[in-house]
Amino acid sequence: HRTVMINYNPETVSTDYDSCDRLYFEELSLERVLDIVDIERAQGVVISVGGQIPNQLAVPLGSRGVPILGTGVDDIDRAENRERFSTLLDDLEIDQPEWRELNSVEDARAFAVRCGYPVLIRPSYVLSGAAMSVAHSDEELAHYLKAAADVSREHPVVVSKFIAGAKEIEMDGVAQDGKIICYAISEHVENAGVHSGDATMVFPSQRLYLETVRRIKRISRGISEALNITGPFNIQFLARDNHIKVIECNLRASRSFPFVSKILKENFIDYAIRAMLGEKVESPEKSAFECDFVGVKAPQFSFSRLKGADPLLGVEMASTGEVACLGDDVEEAYLKALLSVGYKIPEKGVLLSTGTIESKVEFLEGARKLQDLGLPIFATPNTQAFLEEND
Repeated sequence: HRTVMINYNPETVSTDYDSCDRLYFEELSLERVLDIVDIERAQGVVISVGGQIPNQLAVPLGSRGVPILGTGVDDIDRAENRERFSTLLDDLEIDQPEWRELNSVEDARAFAVRCGYPVLIRPSYVLSGAAMSVAHSDEELAHYLKAAADVSREHPVVVSKFIAGAKEIEMDGVAQDGKIICYAISEHVENAGVHSGDATMVFPSQRLYLETVRRIKRISRGISEALNITGPFNIQFLARDNHIKVIECNLRASRSFPFVSKILKENFIDYAIRAMLGEKVESPEKSAFECDFVGVKAPQFSFSRLKGADPLLGVEMASTGEVACLGDDVEEAYLKALLSVGYKIPEKGVLLSTGTIESKVEFLEGARKLQDLGLPIFATPNTQAFLEEND
């Protein structure tokens, strides 16, 4: 097969001249893709390795007779459309955060009051969590609903219960005809509420219960079979007290796909492409339990270069890059990753502004360790009072 690449981002490796047989430096729009398919007389189109934008083209390309390699067009829509995916989870009796598809601020407010704030506002078919927001009040709810409707006018907005204090877990994998061939389960350092592109990721996971892992694998198998997945996929989960809820399923290679491939030394994308081309693909023998090291993927931010930028992380992506580092244990890998993205070990002192009482309690042990290192600690008035009371 000859490989034809369409890409308009010069920052990516796929625009290198030797990464494909022919490269079109063009926009990823329906009209342009149809032109190139016609010119090249393409046998099929792979949309699952280009992020969110190609996924948005699945239905319009399929309706115009363009053969989509891998998972079927309708199954892609079932995963991307919030309402259809939630219905699928209900049919499979898989738990998910309580949700409603709502068309008015009044209905959304009534739902939020009934299930309790905070709530998560989620448009369908959006890039990098665009217009996804967590609302903590009626005023924020009205504001974020308007922004979500402006970003995704053609698709419904779903409001769901936001579960505070939950751990976020990801399953990256490759399936063929609904059967999972290879997979990797990784965990986020930050609690749920931070976009996966901004979260620090650990693989193999270090702090998950075996029962949690078992349930995640069982749920993933059910979703894969129901969507008849062929190719790469990524499923995101919430876990708290061994209760597992599914956030979403993306039928494409995620940003953690190459990361877990390198850690396992198994090229997931090779399995995915061969599966999409119809070859019979066997599962690898290696598992995460055989890894002799731990990998940490950390985000790179550019807040210091942007005047007025808000460094507070949320459900909409803000990072501009990432690094991956290895270590003999998670602490070594985590420290290497933070140093690689530009963090420096403080030498002169540390300023603390810890926010809520929960954050103060959580950071208390860390403050004691800073003190043991001999670093002077400066703090805002409330933080200072709390530290003195608990010294």
